[in-house]
Amino acid sequence: MQATAREVFVPPVLQDLRTGTAELHIALEKRLPFFSDSLDLSAFERLMRAYYGFYLPLESALQDSEAVPADFDLNPRLKVSTLRSDLLTLGLSVEALERLPLCRQLPVIDSAAACLGVLYVLEGATLGGQILRREIAARLSLDGQNGAAFLDIYGAATGRRWRDFIDYLGSRSMDAAEREAVVTAAHTTFSCFERWLESQEVLV
Repeated sequence: MQATAREVFVPPVLQDLRTGTAELHIALEKRLPFFSDSLDLSAFERLMRAYYGFYLPLESALQDSEAVPADFDLNPRLKVSTLRSDLLTLGLSVEALERLPLCRQLPVIDSAAACLGVLYVLEGATLGGQILRREIAARLSLDGQNGAAFLDIYGAATGRRWRDFIDYLGSRSMDAAEREAVVTAAHTTFSCFERWLESQEVLV
């Protein structure tokens, strides 16, 4: 019998990532307060402070790791400067920003595979930000101009940038050990992020 729909090939590394991170991803999403009745402007600012405390050291670790693949342009995907601008717009002083606590328990980035595992989580969070930005705009009247640019950092290019990243990840030749390293790094990134947010008391 002829198939009625064309089967879409999913590279093994993406299958492994989806399977290996699904449970952690769902668990963290349930604890993020974006849809909580208690989320007000003050709580949103605290949440973004916690995000900054994770993204700043993690992006620095990525840049310092020497593990970013030579043919991958990391710079357009860095988000700390936008988070910083949002926090300043929300009323945080430069001095207070410099004193914010930073996460010290980060995923190990010792290979290109580990680097891509971390980026899978960060880029996926950026894609998910499209849902969050609508909620925050409706609830708190915040958008890219007054403190919530981080949630829409790629703007209209969000979907394309996600597809570009997934295409890049899927096109790389990886053996089983490298695929495992990608998944381990992604898994650890989720775990580190949740533990950090919990330590900052911003989860529900």
